[in-house]
Amino acid sequence: MRRLLIRPGAIGDCILSFPAMEHLKAGYTEIWISSPVAPLVRFADRVRPISSTGIDLVGVGDLEMDAGLHQTLLGFNSIVSWYGANRPEFRDALCALRVPCQFLEALPPPEFAGHAIDFFAAQVGAPAGLTPKIEIQSASLRDSVVIHPFSGSARKNWPVDSYLQLAAQLPLKVEWSAGPDENLPEATRFENLAELAAWIAGARLYIGNDSGITHLAAALGTKTLALFGPASPDMWAPRGENVVVLRSDPLSDLSVAEVLEAANRLLG
Repeated sequence: MRRLLIRPGAIGDCILSFPAMEHLKAGYTEIWISSPVAPLVRFADRVRPISSTGIDLVGVGDLEMDAGLHQTLLGFNSIVSWYGANRPEFRDALCALRVPCQFLEALPPPEFAGHAIDFFAAQVGAPAGLTPKIEIQSASLRDSVVIHPFSGSARKNWPVDSYLQLAAQLPLKVEWSAGPDENLPEATRFENLAELAAWIAGARLYIGNDSGITHLAAALGTKTLALFGPASPDMWAPRGENVVVLRSDPLSDLSVAEVLEAANRLLG
């Protein structure tokens, strides 16, 4: 059985769907996924960024599918795609070319009551209660706390001033993390998420907002303190034995003392 899985989405959304994707592993499994997430996938025979395949151009205007891409798709016995669920022109193009594909919703619907991991698992017949795991080892273990004080939305961010106050009171050295476009001069930055993952895995504790990087830390097994604001932790919190979630909406109402106490418990 040759199976292709196509998974677009943000870092966190992709990581939360990892258990469902692993459940679909076949004799040969190829995964086409969002470019930043590609280095994190360790359970497939081949991984390609969606942007490198040309499939994102299928159904766009009058463009015809590349013949090589068409033959590649026809070479799979099974294609499961979280891409294209909301693009009828994409689905119609694949159908017209006789490319068999099962389309799945890329996000839980608003009425879904449960965790996103369980939603994705149920789509493919996997059991509930699974936990994403990313097998990336750190080159060196450090007595430090990694803090990533950003996310994809300002409403999800605990104030940077609060993080600075927290850092001044933590018992270990603080190492700051940020993306390439995030304003934090003292931060350590990585262009490759696998390199970032190996660095986070070497720390004693990770602290961050409701973000893809927080899901990454939890999936690595690193002790993780996740700070949640408007989003529901019941649906979107990272899972893991080493994960603690604090929530306040607005997030700015969460006190430094509360976060410090939770961090010290995790370090203890």
